[in-house]
Amino acid sequence: MGKDTELAQSGVPAVEDTTSLAAHGDERVPRQRRGGAGGRRGDGPRGAGGRRRHRILRWSAAVLAVVIVGTAGAGYLYYRHLNDNLRKDDLNIGDKKDRAAAPRANAAGQTPLNILLIGSDARDSKENQKLGGAKDTYGTAPRADVQMLLHVSADRTNMSVVSMPRDTLLAIPECTDPDTGRTYAASTSAMTNASLERGGPGCTVATWEKLTDIHIDHFVMVDFAGVVSMADAVGGVPVCVDAAIYSHTSSGHGSGLKLKEGTTSVQGKQALQWLRTRYGFEDGSDIARTKAQHMYMNSMVRQLRANATLSNPGKLRALAETATEALTVDDGLGSVAKLYDLSKELKKVPTERITMTTMPWVYSSDGNRVLPRPTDAAKLFRLVREDIALDGKDKKKTATATPAPEPADSDDRIAVQVQNGTRTSTLAPVGGRASAIAALLVGKGFEKATADSSTLPVRDETVIRYPDAGLEGDARRVAKVLGIPAGQVKRSTDVDGVTLVVGADWRSGTKYTSADADDTTPKSASVLNGADTGACMHVDPDYTW
Repeated sequence: MGKDTELAQSGVPAVEDTTSLAAHGDERVPRQRRGGAGGRRGDGPRGAGGRRRHRILRWSAAVLAVVIVGTAGAGYLYYRHLNDNLRKDDLNIGDKKDRAAAPRANAAGQTPLNILLIGSDARDSKENQKLGGAKDTYGTAPRADVQMLLHVSADRTNMSVVSMPRDTLLAIPECTDPDTGRTYAASTSAMTNASLERGGPGCTVATWEKLTDIHIDHFVMVDFAGVVSMADAVGGVPVCVDAAIYSHTSSGHGSGLKLKEGTTSVQGKQALQWLRTRYGFEDGSDIARTKAQHMYMNSMVRQLRANATLSNPGKLRALAETATEALTVDDGLGSVAKLYDLSKELKKVPTERITMTTMPWVYSSDGNRVLPRPTDAAKLFRLVREDIALDGKDKKKTATATPAPEPADSDDRIAVQVQNGTRTSTLAPVGGRASAIAALLVGKGFEKATADSSTLPVRDETVIRYPDAGLEGDARRVAKVLGIPAGQVKRSTDVDGVTLVVGADWRSGTKYTSADADDTTPKSASVLNGADTGACMHVDPDYTW
C-alpha cells in the first residue's frame, strides 16, 4: 500500500524529516508517526472537526515535505551548477627538481598558505578580444600579465602580497603540457608572462617556485572578461587619481581610461582599463601599472568584505555565480566548498595587516626589461618563505621544537662540493670564488671539500643543498661551521651530495654575514598597506584633460 493511501485511510499525519539531505547527503531520519495521546490511533474525539484538523495537518505536512525536498534539491543542483562553472588545471607542471619543499608547521601545528593570483590576457573569445584589443593575437596562447603571490601567515594574523612586473626577465623551467603532452624546454632568460604560454598556469607556478623557493599551494587565474564581471558583482571598486586622466596617445596606444580627478568607483570595462593602464600613470612603466593594480586589489578586498555577507543573499549569490564563471583554479580549489573554506581563511586576516609589495627590480642592460634586484629580491622572498610579516608587526617567532639531525660523519669525512653562484644580473661572477671557499672548508677540517667549476649557478643568497635525509645532518654541520643560517640549508634532488652554492651575498671575504639579522622589508619593495584608503595614482601631466 502506498504511503499517501495509507495516510489518507488512517487520517494520521506523518512527517518525514528530509532537512538533512543538503547537509548529510542521502542520509534520512527514520519516519516518525504522530497520533493522539500515547501515539495510538483512535484516541480522542473523531468528529468532523477532528477529521478536518487532521486533514489540514496532513496537507500541511505534505506541503512542508515538498518544500523542504524541493529546496534541498534546488540547492544541490545549484551547487553542482557552480562547481561546473569552475575551470580547473594542474597546479605545477614543471620538473620536480625545480619545486620548492612544503614549509614545516609551527609549534601550534599551523602552516602558511601561498596562492598565486594570475591575470591572463587571453583573447580566446569575442568578449575577451573586444576587451583586450590587439586583433593580431586573437586565438594565441594567453600570457600571465598580472602575477601576485598571496602569502597568508601560518597563524592567519597577516597577509603579504608580492607582485612581479610582467616585463621581468628570468629563468623559466622545463614544463610539460598536461593536455597535449608537449614538453617546453627550459629557458635561461624570458619574460615572466610567457610562462603561461608553456602549458598553462602550472608553468607559471613552477616559474615562481624555481625563482623564490617558496612552495605554492594553489593558483587562481582570471581573464579580461572575469575582471569586468567581478568588478560589476561587487558594485564597483573605488580608485583614485590625483588629476584627470585620459590614457590615450595620438598613435592609438593606451588603455582608454578616462577619469576625473579624485575617487571614482570603476566597474565593467572601466575596471579593466584601470588594471591595464601604463600610459598616463607616473612614468608610464609596467612598474607604475603594478602599483595601480595594488591599489585596485586593496580596494576590492575592502568591497568584498563590506558587501559579500549573508545579510545580502542576492549580492552573495550574484558574486558566487560571477566568481565561479570567471575563475580557473587548481584541482585543490576545484569546488565551491573548497573556495568557501579558502575565503574563510583569508577573512581571518585584518585589512590593516595586508601588505602589498612589488618584487625589487633593476632595469636590464638594454633598459627595456627588468630583472630581480640582487640581494633585495632574495631578502623579500626569504621573509615570505620564513613566514615573517612584511609590515614589521610580528611578534618574535620562537624557534622550532624539531631538533636538527646529527651529522652522519666526522668533519674530515664529509664531502662538500662548492659552486660559484656569485654572478648577478648586473655583475660577472667572482673568479676563483668556489676554490677559495673550498680551501676555507679544508682549513676548518672538511678535508673532502672541493671546488666544482663545471657549473656556474646564479644565486642571490648562499645556500647549502643535500639530496636526502641521510645527508641533512652533514649539510647542517657545514652550515654551522660557516655561520650560514639553518633556513638556507635545503633538500634538493638536483644535487648528488652536500653542495654549497656561494651566492651574490658572499662575493668576498672568509666570514659569511647573514642577512637574517635584519627582517625589515626592503624599501625597494614599494610597500602599500591594505587599509590605506588615501592612496592615489599620480597622473603624468601629458595625459590630463
